Amino acid sequence: MTSSLRTILIALVLPIICLPAAFAQAPSQIPAEAQGSGDIEDNSFLLEEAYNQEPGVIQHISFFNRLSESRDWAYSFTEEIPVTGQKHQFSLTMTGAHTGDFRGSGAGLGDTAINYRYQLVGTGGARLAISPRLSLLLPTGDSRVGRGAGGTGIQTNLPMSVKFNKHLVTHWNAGATWVPRSKNELGERAGTVGVNLGQSFIWLARQNFNVMLETAFNDYEAVVAPGKTQRGRDLLMSPGVRWAHNFKSGLQIVPGVAFPMGVGPSSGEKGVILYLSFEHPFGPLMRRQAK
Repeated sequence: MTSSLRTILIALVLPIICLPAAFAQAPSQIPAEAQGSGDIEDNSFLLEEAYNQEPGVIQHISFFNRLSESRDWAYSFTEEIPVTGQKHQFSLTMTGAHTGDFRGSGAGLGDTAINYRYQLVGTGGARLAISPRLSLLLPTGDSRVGRGAGGTGIQTNLPMSVKFNKHLVTHWNAGATWVPRSKNELGERAGTVGVNLGQSFIWLARQNFNVMLETAFNDYEAVVAPGKTQRGRDLLMSPGVRWAHNFKSGLQIVPGVAFPMGVGPSSGEKGVILYLSFEHPFGPLMRRQAK
């Protein structure tokens, strides 16, 4: 993979990977979590879990991914606030990136996503859960230095979570991204389409300590000339762990770390993922717990 294509991958694909991860982490609150039980089944990294946010709990998620070969990094922050019940959920994800292949580019703001998820089947306690997502991607990043798509886009994702038993859960993702007027660093425009697939196994070793193995695949397009694109593929396998710190106030802090490795078309790439989530009651629930 050339350095220019790798930079485009960082700016466009990694935020797309981050977004499902962040959306999943916030959505899967269940009533026990709102009481600080220690369940952390909603805090995946590269994949999106199919559990919407429980009413009365707010979550703030930070996700950081650094690649060893290119030394580029991507960061996302997601704010999850339940609006009405558990069927419908909105969230906002902001991204940042460092793209060293562009002279003087350094670090800066990436694109932003406004997300809606619908809890179609199940919840956090169900054996099967499905919650499709639709996102509006806003071109807040600078495409001239590889930190954004350069145009407004739409992203969809269909996460499905299956609980085999009390110790093993698996998650499956399939989604697509469409930017009708994507732009490269030269200002050249073309429509781009991407597809993402993912699968993970989560071993619930303890209620507040989980071992994870996530696999994420992306097939994407990059603008190479006016009206022309070039396809690329990215495949990562990422072993990791996450754990929870619970407080009587209802606050739960979930740190996590993983080490993604490129396979197939991404062979040789390595990196590190750092994850941190804060979730706590708010509004009427917070006032009830304070009494």
